[in-house]
Amino acid sequence: MNRLGRMSFVIIVLTAMAAGLGGWAGIYLGLHQVQAPAGLDIIVHRQIHLTADQDRQLAVLEAHFAELRKTRQAEMQSANADLAEAIGAQHAYGQKAQEAVARFHAAMGALQEDTIRHVFAMRAVMTPEQARQFDDSVAKALTSPAS
Repeated sequence: MNRLGRMSFVIIVLTAMAAGLGGWAGIYLGLHQVQAPAGLDIIVHRQIHLTADQDRQLAVLEAHFAELRKTRQAEMQSANADLAEAIGAQHAYGQKAQEAVARFHAAMGALQEDTIRHVFAMRAVMTPEQARQFDDSVAKALTSPAS
């Protein structure tokens, strides 16, 4: 293999590795950044004293939300896989990469909206005093530096 051939091979390998790393990083960061506010489970089940009926209602809501989140995360993973493929094939921020990024952002935005609807559905199960306590805790969770 001549020098130009070796150089081309190295560039292709490095590009493929970068695409794989970019796809992995996108999946990892995307899936870990867009979830229910940190500690929401702790807030609801440990800090707010719920009745048995409220616990049952929340269990149904949480099971439904878990399925929604799973679906959205699968959509983000699929978009990131397409992004990795586009980067590897086009070696530029071309049309396919842009479409994959747009699909990822749409799924991430939908997950955020699903999360907000879930928060309000949980709140609707609570008494006014529980809702006030919940609101305060959610506001703190959303505005803390770790959010």
